Amino acid sequence: MSLIKQLWIAIATVTLLALSGSLVVSTLNARQYLEQQLNIKNSDNANILAQAIQSLLIERTLVNADSDIENIAGTMLEAQFNIGYYRQIRLIDPNGREIAKFHSDAPIKNVPAWFVEQVSIKEHPGTAHVQNGWGQFGTLTVESHSSYVYEALWNNTLQLLWWFLITMIIAGGLGSILLGRITAPLRTLVKHAQAIGERRFITTPEPRTAELRVVVRAMNALSDRVRQMLAEEAQRLENLRRQIHEDAVTGLLERRQFLNAFSSRLLASDAPAQGVLLILRIGRLIELNRDLGRVVTDKLLHTLAQALINESGSGSVGVRLNGSDLAVLAPPAAEPEFSSWAASVAKRVFAIADEQENADMFALAIAAVSYSRNDAVASILARLDTTLVQAELEGNRGLKIEEQRDDAHPARTQEQWRKILTTALAENTFQADLYPVRTIQCSLIHNEEVIDLSVDGTVFKTGDYLPWAARFGLVGRIDYAAVQTAIDRINKGEGPIAVTISAQTFQDGHLVTELMTLLRANHGQVERLWMEVTEDAAMRNPATFRAFCLAVKPFASKLGIKHAGPHFSSLGDLHDLGLDYLKVDTSLLRDIDQNEGNQSFVRSLVMLAHTLGFIVIAEGIDRLEQERVLADLGFDGLTGPLVG
Repeated sequence: MSLIKQLWIAIATVTLLALSGSLVVSTLNARQYLEQQLNIKNSDNANILAQAIQSLLIERTLVNADSDIENIAGTMLEAQFNIGYYRQIRLIDPNGREIAKFHSDAPIKNVPAWFVEQVSIKEHPGTAHVQNGWGQFGTLTVESHSSYVYEALWNNTLQLLWWFLITMIIAGGLGSILLGRITAPLRTLVKHAQAIGERRFITTPEPRTAELRVVVRAMNALSDRVRQMLAEEAQRLENLRRQIHEDAVTGLLERRQFLNAFSSRLLASDAPAQGVLLILRIGRLIELNRDLGRVVTDKLLHTLAQALINESGSGSVGVRLNGSDLAVLAPPAAEPEFSSWAASVAKRVFAIADEQENADMFALAIAAVSYSRNDAVASILARLDTTLVQAELEGNRGLKIEEQRDDAHPARTQEQWRKILTTALAENTFQADLYPVRTIQCSLIHNEEVIDLSVDGTVFKTGDYLPWAARFGLVGRIDYAAVQTAIDRINKGEGPIAVTISAQTFQDGHLVTELMTLLRANHGQVERLWMEVTEDAAMRNPATFRAFCLAVKPFASKLGIKHAGPHFSSLGDLHDLGLDYLKVDTSLLRDIDQNEGNQSFVRSLVMLAHTLGFIVIAEGIDRLEQERVLADLGFDGLTGPLVG
């Protein structure tokens, strides 16, 4: 039971005890007072009636009346009984003979029987002696009716009860406000503790309450230490990645890691269907090192490498293939944009070379080729080398572009793609395929949902149609449909399902609201729904991704990062989002069994992820040798051709 409920129970108990005690004491005091007044009334009425009868007797004696004194006394008592409120009036002579008796058993009205039974008024009849001269005429007993006493007590009790209820309601309202203000720091403390339990190391302002201030200060100190530790570990991991994967001079990827990343991109269904590979060769590099010095030459290489990356735009990957060859893997570009893009990159690179002293010493050749998904890496590099040789034949500033169209899918216009996508959404013709993700022990973690699109017998992978969907603003509707499909399949007992959420979706507040409505309406299924975002999308939009995580987390859906790879330095920033799992990109794992440097880096990555409480899953596993090494490195799960 929560502390708030205990406080309210304590307040209610004290209030009820006070009410009960006040009612009992008030009722008993009122009963005692009314009993006294009733007895006094009985005694006074008896004495007054006795004096009246006695005066009548004296008057009759003085006038020597012969009338029947007993009948006259009885008539007088009857008249008094009728106009008064008596239970009984009785006159008895000295010999015990009853001269007159009047009695009424009128029921007590408007008072519950249980109240009459519990209160039980103890009434004492009033008694007076009637004298006739020097002798005694009789004894008069008067007993008033007690019903009005019960009614007075009952009304008094009701009034007291109503006042207590009104007071309790007012006190409860004021108490709620006051208790809310008092317990606000406590609620903040509870949320802080829950956040730590969910591996979100946040800090909260210190409350005014001295007892809570000490606890919050200690928890903030813990969060700060953990945050600092994670930041230091993430930085150490980033330094290790640079040492292993990057060329020290240019900051670009080294050849082996680039080939792994390139191969992964060619096989990934959610990667762009086409792309561009551009290479820059710096001629006579040995002579440049000799004549200009290594420091000047290295600085030039670095400048040219950064120019390649900057001109290529977001999503590009740079590599130093060997000492004199720099290359960049760029996103797809349609004709004639492909040619103009390559020419723009070449113009910038040539301008940098022309700005150097002894510019004639620099021989630069640039070649660019396009490629399609499922092309062989060796084939693409062979075409690139051939094109580069042609560029070198053009002199010190050579540029050669080889354009190749993808014939796997016929070219379609923008309007054709718009019609295809809107029709698919309206008729729900997307194909949702499930690929298992299993633990090292082969038990199912979840099924990963991949949405393909079938058009006239041709199947388009996610990377084929998603760029067009983004252009038309339809990505959110596709993600919504994917989540709805996953929920429907969970209802059919197909196990936990993971759905990829695009950046365009979690950046749109309206789409997030619609998604939350869907999750709220299916609260029984969302516990088996896993939602994941690519690392690139999460790190490029940290604020909106953070807001999305905090919005989805209350629904108990598991959240994760997929294709984790390039942004390891930002991994420590995920500590306060409550994420559940991390899928490591296949580009880091393709030759993990043969690359000890990668093993060292991946082992550190897994340790950091486990510190954050993440389940760590390896992507794209296709060989048993990889699986054995990954199990030793601490991975929790696997996915890929070997698992499927």
